[in-house]
Amino acid sequence: MVTTEAAARRTDTPPRPRRRRGIQQTRGYRAFQVANGIVLTLVVVVTLYPFVNIVARSMSNEAYIIAGQVNLVPRGFTLDTYQLVMSDSLFWTNYRNTVFYTVTATLISITLTTCYAYVLSKKHLKGRGALVGIAVFTMFFTGGLIPNYVLVTSLGLKNSVWAIALPNAISVFNLLVMKAFFESLPTDLEEAAAVDGLNTYGILLRIVLPLSKAIVATMVLFYAVAFWNSWFAAFLYLDQQELWPVTVYLRNLIAGATGAENVGSITEANEVQAEATLKAVTIVLTTLPILLVYPFVQRYFVRGIMLGAVKG
Repeated sequence: MVTTEAAARRTDTPPRPRRRRGIQQTRGYRAFQVANGIVLTLVVVVTLYPFVNIVARSMSNEAYIIAGQVNLVPRGFTLDTYQLVMSDSLFWTNYRNTVFYTVTATLISITLTTCYAYVLSKKHLKGRGALVGIAVFTMFFTGGLIPNYVLVTSLGLKNSVWAIALPNAISVFNLLVMKAFFESLPTDLEEAAAVDGLNTYGILLRIVLPLSKAIVATMVLFYAVAFWNSWFAAFLYLDQQELWPVTVYLRNLIAGATGAENVGSITEANEVQAEATLKAVTIVLTTLPILLVYPFVQRYFVRGIMLGAVKG
């Protein structure tokens, strides 16, 4: 009988309202969301506008560009400058060089940065403070252009991919971000792996790196963009045209150092057209591969940076 009465009481008792989790949708919060959406939309427009304008200029006629009539839509549509640049076999040779240099240098950089950051994340390491200090010191003081050139030349790295990859193999900023990320990982996992018989390399390869996909993908993007856009090191250390990256080729094309045969073989009108739109075409051809790769690593980008910034 008691059970029946208890059941009746439970039936008569109205259910308690569930508490809503998360941020309450107050009027102030809704106003913040609207203002935040407006600000972010303006930021996107301001960021995207210059690139759209460059694309429009690269496909527009020279007369409309000089008159300042090209905004977001091409005027006097033409692809003569694209044809001029892409008809040169040296352009494609330098493009392949850029891909090779970027892939090779990025692999070297991410390997060295990961190993160095993992070592620095171990607080029991003797001399850890000195190693961190050496890395941070290079952020503020460098050897200078002439000593670097003498060093690269004396080591026999000139006119090779190593002149591009090795001098800037480790970015201290990337190193410190990865170090902070490794420090945020639970030490219990590594201790359990050590008990199971894994050595330091096994722990890094089989435990740490699988948990670090976000930060590794972010660092790969940072390094790849830096090496893809770099031209000064190649301009300084590579003497042969067949070894240039595409950034040096396009830089010299603007300066009139290369492509003279192509420019001389076209009509005067096309030559003027090429001169008017060459910078726009240069920017489009240089940034297009990175824009195509970025969506595949974008989902790791913010997460990797935020995870790496948990600890200092």
